Amino acid sequence: MDDLDDVFVAQVMSESLYTVTPDTLVEEAANEMMQRQIGSVIVVDDDGTLRGILTNTDFVQIVAERQPKDQTPVSEYMSTDLVTAAPGDSLASVAATMLDHGFHHMPVTDGDDGVVGVVSTTDLTAYLSNIRA
Repeated sequence: MDDLDDVFVAQVMSESLYTVTPDTLVEEAANEMMQRQIGSVIVVDDDGTLRGILTNTDFVQIVAERQPKDQTPVSEYMSTDLVTAAPGDSLASVAATMLDHGFHHMPVTDGDDGVVGVVSTTDLTAYLSNIRA
């Protein structure tokens, strides 16, 4: 089995991102997440700067607190106290960080390029499953 210190985030992260702006309505974000079968949307401002993340876990709170179709922007529920990974970070260190914080999704940023991907617990599980097979 590979040593996870020798495997890098860039090898397992998803590069096909769905991004929204802080004023995108949660209903629109939810519909896109369902259609794309993804567990998070990355929130960026107009110049592409990372502002937050909204995950399927956040929707439990949204459903509990809001009436359907009440025009709520994602900015009201997105997480903004973000921990990010870099493409060259080891998978072992990112997995440890995700476990420590209870994260299921972590944005991947690359200096001037901004957000370049997202790594999720699903990505980690798929990678481990593939190397065991």
